Amino acid sequence: MDKQHYSAKMDLKLLLISVLLGVICFSDAQKEGNECINANAKFCGECIQAGAKCGWCKDPNFLKQGETVSTRCDELQSLLKRGCDEAMIENPHGGKKILKNKAVTNRRNRAEKLKPEDITQIQPQKLNLTLRSGEPQSFDLKFKRAEDYPIDMYYLMDLSYSMKDDLENVKNLGTSLMLEMSKITSDFRIGFGSFVEKTVMPYISTTPAKLLNPCTGDQNCTSPFSYKNVLKLTSDGKKFNTLVGQQHISGNLDSPEGGFDAIMQVAVCGELIGWRNVTRLLVFSTDAGFHFAGDGKLGGIVLPNDGKCHLENGVYTMSHYYDYPSIAHLVQKLSDNNIQTIFAVTEEFQPVYQELKNLIPKSAVGTLSANSSNVINLIIDAYNSLSSEVILENNKLPEGVTIAYTSRCKNGVVSEGESGRKCSNISIGDEVMFSISVTSKGCPNKGKPETIKIKPLGFTEEVEITLHFICECECHKSGVKNSPLCHNGTYECGACKCNDGRVGRQCECSSNDVATEDMDRTCRKDNSTDICSNNGDCVCGTCECKKRDNPEERYSGLYCECDNFNCDRSGNKLCGGHGRCDCRVCICDALWTGSACDCSMDNSTCMASNKQICNGRGICECGACKCTDPKFQGPTCETCPTCPGVCTEHKECVQCRAFGTGEKKDTCELECSYFNLIKVKDRDKLPQPNDATYPVMHCKERDANDCWFYYTYAVNNNTEKEVHVVDTLDCPAGPDIIPIVAGVVAGIVLIGLALLLIWKLLMIIHDRREFAKFEKEKMNAKWDTQENPIYKSPINQFQNPGYGRKAAAAL
Repeated sequence: MDKQHYSAKMDLKLLLISVLLGVICFSDAQKEGNECINANAKFCGECIQAGAKCGWCKDPNFLKQGETVSTRCDELQSLLKRGCDEAMIENPHGGKKILKNKAVTNRRNRAEKLKPEDITQIQPQKLNLTLRSGEPQSFDLKFKRAEDYPIDMYYLMDLSYSMKDDLENVKNLGTSLMLEMSKITSDFRIGFGSFVEKTVMPYISTTPAKLLNPCTGDQNCTSPFSYKNVLKLTSDGKKFNTLVGQQHISGNLDSPEGGFDAIMQVAVCGELIGWRNVTRLLVFSTDAGFHFAGDGKLGGIVLPNDGKCHLENGVYTMSHYYDYPSIAHLVQKLSDNNIQTIFAVTEEFQPVYQELKNLIPKSAVGTLSANSSNVINLIIDAYNSLSSEVILENNKLPEGVTIAYTSRCKNGVVSEGESGRKCSNISIGDEVMFSISVTSKGCPNKGKPETIKIKPLGFTEEVEITLHFICECECHKSGVKNSPLCHNGTYECGACKCNDGRVGRQCECSSNDVATEDMDRTCRKDNSTDICSNNGDCVCGTCECKKRDNPEERYSGLYCECDNFNCDRSGNKLCGGHGRCDCRVCICDALWTGSACDCSMDNSTCMASNKQICNGRGICECGACKCTDPKFQGPTCETCPTCPGVCTEHKECVQCRAFGTGEKKDTCELECSYFNLIKVKDRDKLPQPNDATYPVMHCKERDANDCWFYYTYAVNNNTEKEVHVVDTLDCPAGPDIIPIVAGVVAGIVLIGLALLLIWKLLMIIHDRREFAKFEKEKMNAKWDTQENPIYKSPINQFQNPGYGRKAAAAL
């Protein structure tokens, strides 16, 4: 439920913001337009205060019948266009005059001693600016850090009990700091002051014993006090050590201290402190926070701090009477007295004083060690940081005056706005420039001169600028009071400037009698019921025509019956842009005619490249060719969309624009932007010759990949070349690999089978022939079928010749 409620509240806030933004935008839109017309100026002075672009026509015969005096005020170009001679236009301009321009100091060597008042770090020093409303006047300001520039440093120390060990280290600060600062400047002075707290409850204990010794135990402390100026600024470091060595710690009850009271007195008691017009440093040393405006109520102190010096014998005597100063009050006084502040505080309070430093321009914060042993290095580092940055500030500007800064710093860094006020990382001898622009609006301070001052923060030098305001025209000086041309008025700048209570072009009427019936009768045309044609007001029996929102549009005429905006138009332009509208009728320029001045009598636009009117294939009417040969068209009848060669001529450009290919793809945008390209899905969507009222050429072209693309080329009735192209290419289909491979394999198999069959068939035929031959030979054989005639027995018989005798002998 809570989430829903939160969401509803956010939606309501967003709605309100939207409404407010709408109102603001509407208001801004209302303010736009011709500021001169919107000013409704009754005399020249009012006109030139409306803006820098406004001029006043002082020609007595400038106004047309029915136009009001305020129409004399308009932008310069508009006045010239309406017929006011340039010499009769009042248009004053501002300017600048430098009164003191002493060059910045360029010291050749450090041994050259100069008085502080002889050193110049800012240029120029004094000038006059003459400002006209809305017209900025600018000048350059140069700043250069001078070498060996004198320094005054005032050391303001918290002497509450917690700073006891710090005081011991500060006692020898004078001579040590003198030695270190001598490396920066040969003219260094140092002073010392201390503070504790307001001497009222509840900040301190007001019992008699505690007023004598606010510390506890056997500690010997001095009586509490608000602020003491112990030592005014001096160049004697030993004297600093001596006087600081005589100081004693005091005490208070609460932790925040009354340091702001002390800073205020140091800033405003310049003579008692001994400040010179040199670099002024205030070192504020403490280990605690601070009281500020409003805290005094705890002690019954309600009067705000008056920002004035109240030192008697070096002691602030009004701490019990005035409240602590506010931070803004301190900033003002430190800035007015060109004091740069260094906060030397312990690490515990570093964040607090860092935030305070962000509120006080030209201030720095350093971390103080527990016993202030690093105070010299802290001061040197803080000084280097402060002196390396220059920030310009100006005093309060008169109402209606604005100022803008642009800085040109080291290494060519240029900044504007708030950043344009400052430059950083500036070393001794560096020069930086600032461009300063001052602008006024209207007539500030009723035209009386004003003085503003610009200075670098922390420096005593400044630029004094006297502002003079242009609130009246030059012709105002020659005005004739109670002129016979004006009844109860002054004749100035070509018109009557009526006295109070008088109206009319010649101040002839009283403002109380401007709406009588008798006067209205003279403002009706032809006894009609409309007063001033409903386009004006009847003033003193004379029509004064109303103004239009558009300052270029005007009513005029004895009865406001005329205007300069209700004439015929051509090409959405009044009188075709070739004439002017006078009482609802176009007055054409030379060589133009027609009710809307849209017919040119100049035949040069019909001249073809062959020096023939309309290429000999048409007639020239109102500066445009009407082609009599239907095949030809274009502004000079030279274009033939259906003639041979058109397709080839435009092929490369169509290809590169439609498909990003072709020989002209790299130069397509440069060479092929002469026609409008329209893509269609298929060939049926292309324009057909019978559908268009102008010739259409159908084209079929082939690209480098043997793909066909189809388009039409034509010049339409507005003489614009247009190409309709099918957005897909018609490419021949590639071979189907699988069927081809399958066919080849199948063919090889079939051929192999066929060959095998043929071989088998031949073998069968051969075998049958051989068998038949065998049978035939068998039948023709002459030997017995039981004995093979070619048979030979494998058995051979041999007769052993001696075998028989041996056998016989044996027997």
